Amino acid sequence: MGDKVAVERTNRDVRTLVTQIAGGEIMLPEIQRGYVWKASQVARLIESLYRGYPAGSLLFWKTGQAAETRGAAIGMQQSQPSVMPLYLLDGQQRLTSLFRVLTDHQEAQVVFNIETEAFQNQSAATRRNSKWIKVYDVVGPDADVFAIHGALKGAGLAIPESEIGRRLSALQKISQRDFHMEVLHDFDYEEVADIFVRVNSGGRALKTTDLALATLSARSPGFLGQLEAESAHWAQQGFGALDVNFLIKALTLSLSTTGKRLASVAKLTAASKETVEAGWAKVQRGLARVVPLLQERLLIPTTALVPSLAALYPLIIYYGRQPEGAKVPEQVEGGLLYWFLAATARNRYGGASDTALTQDIRVLDTEHPVAALLSNLGVGKGGISVTASDLAGRNQQSPYLMFCYLAAAHADATDWWDGGPISGSLGESSKPHYSLVHPAAKLRNCGSKYTSTEINELANIVFVSEQTAKNIIGNRAPAAYMQDVSSSDRAAHAIPSDPAALEADGYRIFLASRRALLAGLITGLLNQFRPDFLTSETAPLEALNAGKALTLTGYTGAGRSVLAVDAEASGQRWTGWIDPVDFEAALDAAATGLASDVPVGDEAAPLRVHDEGGLSLGLGPFIIRGSLDQWRSAVKDAFADTQPLAECPEPTDDAWSAEPEEFLLSDAAQKQI
Repeated sequence: MGDKVAVERTNRDVRTLVTQIAGGEIMLPEIQRGYVWKASQVARLIESLYRGYPAGSLLFWKTGQAAETRGAAIGMQQSQPSVMPLYLLDGQQRLTSLFRVLTDHQEAQVVFNIETEAFQNQSAATRRNSKWIKVYDVVGPDADVFAIHGALKGAGLAIPESEIGRRLSALQKISQRDFHMEVLHDFDYEEVADIFVRVNSGGRALKTTDLALATLSARSPGFLGQLEAESAHWAQQGFGALDVNFLIKALTLSLSTTGKRLASVAKLTAASKETVEAGWAKVQRGLARVVPLLQERLLIPTTALVPSLAALYPLIIYYGRQPEGAKVPEQVEGGLLYWFLAATARNRYGGASDTALTQDIRVLDTEHPVAALLSNLGVGKGGISVTASDLAGRNQQSPYLMFCYLAAAHADATDWWDGGPISGSLGESSKPHYSLVHPAAKLRNCGSKYTSTEINELANIVFVSEQTAKNIIGNRAPAAYMQDVSSSDRAAHAIPSDPAALEADGYRIFLASRRALLAGLITGLLNQFRPDFLTSETAPLEALNAGKALTLTGYTGAGRSVLAVDAEASGQRWTGWIDPVDFEAALDAAATGLASDVPVGDEAAPLRVHDEGGLSLGLGPFIIRGSLDQWRSAVKDAFADTQPLAECPEPTDDAWSAEPEEFLLSDAAQKQI
């Protein structure tokens, strides 16, 4: 950029910077994100200044052109400046924190222990201890350090009076500490956006959403405000996780998908303003259709229940591509919701989510989008179901927490305190409140009979309000309070009726019974949305899987065994040889949760373990999905009728060049002789 720009270097003390912020002489450009520092970080900053440690430099931008700004999180309205403001590019968290401390912001009540020289946020304990003094009381404009010194002399401190004075003086000088400043002159907005990304990444690439936001803000001032307004709108409805980062990702995905990869952020930042606006309109249109669907048909009241927000993207993109007011057929709408539930249960986006999203979004415009999505997921005829064993050992971190909630909601379960729907138990965090049916304290009174894992199992969780948990359940065994709950509501909450299961001594009976009841309710919920073609004779899935075949065959000879994998796709065949001993070792590792590579000839095929217990193995044209038991059974069946090794087809020399497709292991076959 040579001679056309200048960088001014100067220094200013903290007090001057705070005054300039209040006077509107320092503003935040729109490319800045929100204030995120925690109270502990603010306390550490003040401690660093007190001890004379380096606190970093500040980067500003000065320009004669009008720049879009955002409000600073300082708890007050900035004044209109009488001079052209400086726009802060680097140092927002530090300057905002200092402003808060020096103006007595309620969320920046940093206190100082005069005896230990420790800093922390104000608490009830520090208020009662005269050795702790608030930093603002020493550095604020009305500070009376002489009076504070006098009060501390009578506090029984283990330090001499002269040391009290020295420490108070050092604390007072915090507001006099200088910051080195660099001010950029005559840069245009897009150059500044690029610099912002570089300096805030510390020499490393920021998240792609940060790059996109900086570039879009530079090209379309006010766009970040639109994103924040959209996010705030859905947050008011309980969908607070649809934040700016989520929306940027959705916008990226709304652009065209070509080749093997989704439209990248690079494509987004290079897109024209008109293209971005059109994509943003699709995202808004998609959200306006999808969120009510989740709320009204699935009864999902909050994104806090949704384990993977990535599963929302295909729905948003599909509905965003529909014309305004277009009617989506009932069977398609229900099928899309079924896919969403199935994708959540199978943790579709738990691994390489971008690859899975590429596959799923690409099929949205096909003749049978629901069938194609389910095919990608590996769901065949009969659909999916949930068994009691699927719920065994799960806790509140499991994706099945959402299904347990939805099963109760669709069964019209109510809260036992006020009789209202369980959706009324959402707390301030927008998370459904739940309690343990068998209280932990009661179970622990049984000695060491039950482990913490058993006590906190998902099958012991019930969705009720905090009032129910305190006033009805308390520390009582369910046998003591369930008699006041109607039999119909107990059934809706999947509570076993066996009296023995309601006593602490019968807790394991309770777990086994309730897992079965919950599994039945969840499977019933899934079946409400299951597409008819999953059980029909002419399912679209058959057409989608036409030309795809996978056969596993065991061969033995000359002291060697081979598991031959013969795959066919797109009119081409691929054959791979696997040593069954190597494969069994990989399956044993997978049983402990460890992923590994399986030797296939001179190559290595990745065997991946997914959160919900499923395994996927990349072989030739397919990513083959199945459970651990299915894989073990497939190998056993392949060698049940072993063939001579001399008859085994030769393995394919070349790797499969096309992108692999999903294939369900249950659709594979053993060679028939």
